[in-house]
Amino acid sequence: MIKILVIEDEESVRENILDLLEAENFETVAAANGKIGVNLALSEIPDLILCDMMMPEIDGYGVITALRQEPLTATIPFIFLTAKSAKADFRQGMDMGADDYLTKPFTRAELLSAIMNRLERQATLKKYLSNQTITKTLSPKRQLLEISLHRVVNSQQFTEQFEIYYQPVVNISSGKIIAAECLLRWHSPELGLVSPTEFIPLAESIGLIMPIDQWVLQSVCKQMKIWLDARISDLTLAVNLSVIEFNQPDFIQKIVKFLKINNLEPQYLEIELTESMIMQDITSAIATINKLQSLGVRIAIDDFGTGYSSLIYLKNLPVNTLKIDRYFIHNVDQDPQKSAITKALIEMAHNLNMQVIAEGVETEAELSFLRQKSCDAMQGFLFSHPLPAAEFEKFLWNKKHLPA
Repeated sequence: MIKILVIEDEESVRENILDLLEAENFETVAAANGKIGVNLALSEIPDLILCDMMMPEIDGYGVITALRQEPLTATIPFIFLTAKSAKADFRQGMDMGADDYLTKPFTRAELLSAIMNRLERQATLKKYLSNQTITKTLSPKRQLLEISLHRVVNSQQFTEQFEIYYQPVVNISSGKIIAAECLLRWHSPELGLVSPTEFIPLAESIGLIMPIDQWVLQSVCKQMKIWLDARISDLTLAVNLSVIEFNQPDFIQKIVKFLKINNLEPQYLEIELTESMIMQDITSAIATINKLQSLGVRIAIDDFGTGYSSLIYLKNLPVNTLKIDRYFIHNVDQDPQKSAITKALIEMAHNLNMQVIAEGVETEAELSFLRQKSCDAMQGFLFSHPLPAAEFEKFLWNKKHLPA
């Protein structure tokens, strides 16, 4: 039986909705305010949530913010009930992760239509084999990927199946490790080692990326604090986040929360953003980046040169680091066009007071070129592949460095 949680502070409205749903053979759970609603959602794990937008203390926005941060409730269909009619209010709710909204007063038909539409959409994500169209368009491997990924998130098996690897970033002048890029790996019992290029876009498309991003952020902050307390090294850990997470209204609060939980100073964390992420909404991106910078969190532009043309905006972006994409670094010593572009990017970044990191350095010749052009740092197989935490820790203890 389908279970629906109704969060509504007006008793008469709440009772009417419950009567209607029970007449349609839905199992119902009721909450008279947002706080009770959040607790019931976490304990009951309903199939769908109907939530009033305006309530005292914790309103609908607060409810959805809390539930979208919890892996067990992050993907539950969520419908706002509102007396408002302004599109700005609806957009805010949808941006925060709501699936739909109903404007009061609504009819029985409107309510049931909204519920059935959301449940049908959710069913296409969970009951693959019952839908012939989905079965035909998705390969068996893709179906297994989705099922396995849902299982990881819904059962919170993050630490059992996910692991963070660390690829060292090395100062070219001193040869010392100064940072590491944190890269997520998935060891699936059913599929073995799954490439991030497979499961990250999938997680974004089926609504699971936010709990994954949050687990990565919290894990990285925790690991950095462990290394600092052990006096192993003083470095920066760089985290790649999805555009979905970056655009969440409570993104800054999450960063503050994870830093505070782990008692970690913000300068040890760097957020890596791609050009395409920034260019989707340049005004909003600059505002978010400024807030992160005001906290003391570092900002890097990753894979620079492969996204939208953002040169005109680059001087307005409060960015610490520019990472040159590996495409330009591969055979940079032999390709005149790549050489000219890489040289220009290094000079431009330095003129804007940015540190420059070359990605994907694999040969001594590439490193020699970068050294001649005064590139600040490098990462790539020439120095090290991405490593599990224990192996990277050995690098730090042994003070492994790049030969001069």
